[in-house]
Amino acid sequence: MQNPIIVALDVPNVQTALDLAAQVAPVVGAFKIGSELFTSAGPDIVRRIRATGAAVFLDLKFNDIPNTVAKAVSAATRLDVQMLTIHTSGGSEMMRAAEQAAQQTALQSGRNAPLVLGVTVLTSMDSNNLSEIGVQANVGHQVERLATLASQSGLRGLVCSPLEINALRQILPASMQLVTPGIRTGAEKADDQKRTLTPKEALAAGANWLVIGRPIYASENPRAAAEKILTSIS
Repeated sequence: MQNPIIVALDVPNVQTALDLAAQVAPVVGAFKIGSELFTSAGPDIVRRIRATGAAVFLDLKFNDIPNTVAKAVSAATRLDVQMLTIHTSGGSEMMRAAEQAAQQTALQSGRNAPLVLGVTVLTSMDSNNLSEIGVQANVGHQVERLATLASQSGLRGLVCSPLEINALRQILPASMQLVTPGIRTGAEKADDQKRTLTPKEALAAGANWLVIGRPIYASENPRAAAEKILTSIS
């Protein structure tokens, strides 16, 4: 079994990220580099994490016209990331362009294509938030609508809340990879994630990968925290 833990390097600078990665690398499956760290450190942080042999999930949630997103995906593929995100709300043409760019660029550079993951509804949002932006469907319906569109557009993976996994497994191909943020161990104080499960619950529901941030990086001992999570799901 693959190690499903992706540690979110949601930290403000390069050295903190590298120190955290060095601590927990032996007991996790990959590292997520998001907007804060990438904006602060640039593409070099991806190269430095990859140089350790660790897999990288570049979580920048591209959402633009198809040509622009395709070029961004090509650039990420050349950086040799293993996963990256786009917003499914960009539509089918944009999603098809992203997947094609990943495949073609990987072929040209002799690498494996990264898993292009569609983001449906952010895990910080609920139905009230959707209503504010003019989406009348509840969260579950909107997630299912966008997930189906993503699958029809050729995407091979999705980011989804743990609470949507069961429903998505009923309507999507079994090969669809589900990457799940909103993972909490139960020991943390409340935060802006509204739709959460424990690591074991999320895997039992059908998740392939677990994105875990604060329960690891905010811990007094990140290595011990990661080991405890790994033990809980083994």
